[in-house]
Amino acid sequence: MAAAASTSMAATAVLMHRLPATTKHAVVFSPLPNRPSLSSIPLKQLKAPSRSAQLLVKASSSDDTPIDANELFTDLKEKWDAVENKSTVLIYGGGAVVAVWLASVVVGAINSVPLLPKIMELVGLGYTGWFVYRYLLFKSSRKELATDIEAIKKKIAGTE
Repeated sequence: MAAAASTSMAATAVLMHRLPATTKHAVVFSPLPNRPSLSSIPLKQLKAPSRSAQLLVKASSSDDTPIDANELFTDLKEKWDAVENKSTVLIYGGGAVVAVWLASVVVGAINSVPLLPKIMELVGLGYTGWFVYRYLLFKSSRKELATDIEAIKKKIAGTE
């Protein structure tokens, strides 16, 4: 016992001798504890915890609404045949694809500028806050938003 005490005191003295005299700004790193190997952990602890039967979800086929591919294609063909000006639809569709591609290029360019993405995030957060305050916070403004949305729906549908 005395030998062990003297050995630990000698080790402490050696370590203390190597540490800096002032510890005002010094950082002392302690060694990490040993990690247990997987062979020393019992198998019960390695298994994932079992989930309750209430949280398990199993996929099953539903026969309530089967989607028939032939029916889908015939429906699309009927709608395409009903379109009078097919070239206009194709031009608008191509324009939409080009617009999405162009927006992607612009966003990529903005993302490459160092400070601009963070500024855009702040602008988005500010606009979100304003929108919540303006339209969602009070009951009267929620009604106003609902009437505005209905008016826009009528304009798009052409029922106005």
